[in-house]
Amino acid sequence: MTDQKRITVQRTIDAPTQAVFDVLSNPERHPELDGSGFVVSDEKTDRITATGQVFRMNMSGPHMGGDYQTDNTVTGYDANHLLAWQTAPADTPPPGWEWTWELAAQGSESTEVTLTYDWGNVTDPALLEKVKFPLVSQSELEDSLGRLAAAVSS
Repeated sequence: MTDQKRITVQRTIDAPTQAVFDVLSNPERHPELDGSGFVVSDEKTDRITATGQVFRMNMSGPHMGGDYQTDNTVTGYDANHLLAWQTAPADTPPPGWEWTWELAAQGSESTEVTLTYDWGNVTDPALLEKVKFPLVSQSELEDSLGRLAAAVSS
């Protein structure tokens, strides 16, 4: 589903919610999940365990002129159910876009995963001019879900 400032994709993954959450809450695994190709590596961040944590990622993309880093502030955390964060260029406050992963058990061995990319709170005109939202497409988000399914099964 896509609206003007949000894209949401969904997929059922053949794995328990705990296994899916284990992959999502480990920033070291995020490069293998990224369907956009922007995420290069994590900056040796601990596992995500609570809201308020910040994890840093090494990124690369033409929209930022090549290599850069992001700080990701965890805004939602409910073990095995929800993980969300707002992304910002390193050492700056989040400008308003957020990634949300929601997990719903479908029995003991299957999980419905919903991924939402929301830039509705971005209000800085200069940023809106520089970054042409959506920066990540619906198909790239769907690819991220496919990559998550592969990561959980490996």
